[in-house]
Amino acid sequence: MPSSLTFPGVYIEEIPSGVRTIVGVATSITAFLGRALRGPTDQPVVINSYGDFERIFGGLWVNSYLGYAVRDFYQNGGSQAIIVRLHKGGTPAEIAADTLTLVATSVGTWGNSLAVTVDHKTKDPLNDKQFNLKIVELDPITQQAVRVETMLNVSVDPNDSRYVPLVLKDDSQLVDVKKDNNGNPSVPNARPAEVADVKATANSGADGDVLDQNAFTGGTNEADKKGLFALENADLFNILCIPPYKDNANVDSDLVSKAAAYCEKKRAMLLIDPPASWDTVAEVIGNPTANPPTGVATLGTSQNAAFFFPRLRQPNPLRENKLEDFVPCGAVAGVFARTDAQRGVWKAPAGLDATLVGVPQLTVSLTNEENGQLNPLGVNCLRTMPAAGRVVWGSRTRKGNDQLASEWKYVPVRRTALFIEESLYRALQWVVFEPNDEPLWAQIRLNVGAFMNSLFRQGAFQGQSPREAYFVKCDKDTTTQNDIDRGIVNILVGFAPLKPAEFVVIKLQQIAGQIQT
Repeated sequence: MPSSLTFPGVYIEEIPSGVRTIVGVATSITAFLGRALRGPTDQPVVINSYGDFERIFGGLWVNSYLGYAVRDFYQNGGSQAIIVRLHKGGTPAEIAADTLTLVATSVGTWGNSLAVTVDHKTKDPLNDKQFNLKIVELDPITQQAVRVETMLNVSVDPNDSRYVPLVLKDDSQLVDVKKDNNGNPSVPNARPAEVADVKATANSGADGDVLDQNAFTGGTNEADKKGLFALENADLFNILCIPPYKDNANVDSDLVSKAAAYCEKKRAMLLIDPPASWDTVAEVIGNPTANPPTGVATLGTSQNAAFFFPRLRQPNPLRENKLEDFVPCGAVAGVFARTDAQRGVWKAPAGLDATLVGVPQLTVSLTNEENGQLNPLGVNCLRTMPAAGRVVWGSRTRKGNDQLASEWKYVPVRRTALFIEESLYRALQWVVFEPNDEPLWAQIRLNVGAFMNSLFRQGAFQGQSPREAYFVKCDKDTTTQNDIDRGIVNILVGFAPLKPAEFVVIKLQQIAGQIQT
């Protein structure tokens, strides 16, 4: 009712309908962690193409599998990725332009190719605090300029709107002003003298050492939101890939377990790569009863993780296109994204359509019988099929071992549940602090029911009717008076998942002819 009725006449009032449309979240945003040539460190950076990765992180690098995995992701249909660049002991390059010391924006040897020019031809010749700054990135081989930044009329006066630390922070992708021990910009009182082409101090920029597990989860990384936990600063990711980082081209098994646990917390899937030494089926099977166990049993049994075998054999552009072994996580994540876009998250990202683009060979050629040994163990095989080429030929989680008899046996079932959970979690924030009674429950049933029905119409669930496919309950049966007194509203959502047709059985019978009986 209007707040006050003061005069005789007609009053108009808009009444809310209670409809709050629930939009499904993205399903294939993939996070990659590892070393890169350049770029921000311990920060999640969203990219939308491999060109973005080349521009921000420097592209392929022979000392890291990260760039190759990101390349494979986009070759196979990936759309959006989150990159977290890590380093161990890397340092940024320094450039001393007279009294002003600049540092590269990120660690790495790339900064050793920077050069700086200072001149005093500013708009106000009488202002002895102003100067012009030109930063050039040179090609390390040809010494030709590949990127140039010009900062005009910058000043060493902190009261000037063109104060040099502020200008470089906002406008430069190459350098920043060096900071003192207290983290404050170290700016001289007088402007630097005119200098031409002052180059970075020799070898002041370093890439650092090979990563170890501590770079991901060690020390105070969780509290500081660094390493793996830098993803806390990302809004959403659905798939996690950690390409090999050790000298033996592997990932620590303990990190795999911690990453899987983190994915369970963040409602995401971890794609696990095979160790470099596994080139036979016997090594994958291993001995699960040994102490410690060997083979695939070492990879845990998380329902939010999936393991793919074997590795890929691809040409390496940095080594004259010679065939080398690479991990499959990036390519498989791309297949996930492609399948989601074409068919939906409820479709298993496997089969003859799940081709691995840019993969001429696999390190192990599996037979049907060998595939039959691995599949019951929850190992997703990569196969070479006639006409189709290299394909993903398995879609089980690490709970997919037949002996576990888990309801989360299949990747599409688990990912569909995660998709629904994340979508409802975000879409029902408005419920908090609403009066906890039937009007609220009716709104919840209306909106959640509409969302689930839209998925049913897209073919996401089993059943011929909505009643057979899903249910949404939120009423006095799910939320008792005691729950209301404690400020709790309980929403019960169930769905009948689609499960992949793993085994297709065709029965043939000869007709015996017309026999009179």
